[in-house]
Amino acid sequence: MRARRLHSSQGARRGAIPSTRGMGKRMLARHLCATLLAAVAFVLHPVEAAGTLADRPAVKAFIQNMVAQHNFSRDKLEALFREVELRPDIIRAISRPAESKPWYKYRPIFVTADRIRQGLAFWKKYEGVLKQAQQAYGVPPSIIVAILGVETRYGAHTGSYRVVDALSTLAFDYPPRADFFRGELEHYLLMAREEDVPPDSLLGSYAGAMGQPQFIPSSFRAYAVDFDGDGHRNLWNDTADAVGSVANYFQRHGWRSGEPIAVHVQVQGDPKPLLDKGIKPGIPVGELRAQGVSIPAGVGDDELGALLALETEHGHQYWVVFHNFYVVTRYNHSPLYAMAVYQLGEGLSTARGEGHTASLK
Repeated sequence: MRARRLHSSQGARRGAIPSTRGMGKRMLARHLCATLLAAVAFVLHPVEAAGTLADRPAVKAFIQNMVAQHNFSRDKLEALFREVELRPDIIRAISRPAESKPWYKYRPIFVTADRIRQGLAFWKKYEGVLKQAQQAYGVPPSIIVAILGVETRYGAHTGSYRVVDALSTLAFDYPPRADFFRGELEHYLLMAREEDVPPDSLLGSYAGAMGQPQFIPSSFRAYAVDFDGDGHRNLWNDTADAVGSVANYFQRHGWRSGEPIAVHVQVQGDPKPLLDKGIKPGIPVGELRAQGVSIPAGVGDDELGALLALETEHGHQYWVVFHNFYVVTRYNHSPLYAMAVYQLGEGLSTARGEGHTASLK
């Protein structure tokens, strides 16, 4: 019964996932080249891809490590990997991260009237548990709801790939990030044992992200919580656990209750020296003002910020982002992702009549 409770819903499409990252042009080119090589290798080794995964030296070494380090059964792991299906479509999917789009194409994917309407219904339905999470962790409902909205449309699309297939494909057939995904595969098998679920039973995204908040296995083990106290951490079908886990994740990464996230600004002069400092807030607002950045009067000179440029169809839009914005980028490193979460949250708050702190245009 427990395995069924945790199992992802039938035929679901994937949501946006925290494992993709924003990329510069050179990095993206290298990424796409490596992806092409991985895909070619997949085609050139059809026998391996067809079902002899457990016989590969790299897989044998992985199994040996799981046996030696974590006391797994060698026979059970070998049987599991004999049944793993390697998925070349996953290699293709991971080569097309949404964060490689410019802002003016990225924003309309997530900040829409329909997603706000769905988010309002979700917020109303789970208002009680959202308030409890805010009280427990200090994270506002607007951010929690926006994360779930961006990731899986509020739990509607949690993924249709078997997690063990996705992680195995990326761990053993995707050289650019093989080490990372082998680590996640290790965490996944440990998680399945800890949660007492069959490792071949859970569904997620093409990158192995799971449940309503799309936690990768290492994040599940570190940050998922049993928020409703029923004895299980179920991020697929238990919305209380999903809400509490997102809030816990943000608190553990340093969310500061009541502090600003981002403000839309105008810039006079050359913004490049400020943009080159990156998005981790470290410039006093007073210094930003002195360098030609017009920041609303309500933000104190001692507040630390960073300048962010977003590409529009007619140039660039500038924002000053603060510590809590950087915390959102710990969920997904792309500043486009963080801004989409922020603006969706602002849109939800505005629609609820709770006011807003920045223009969404």
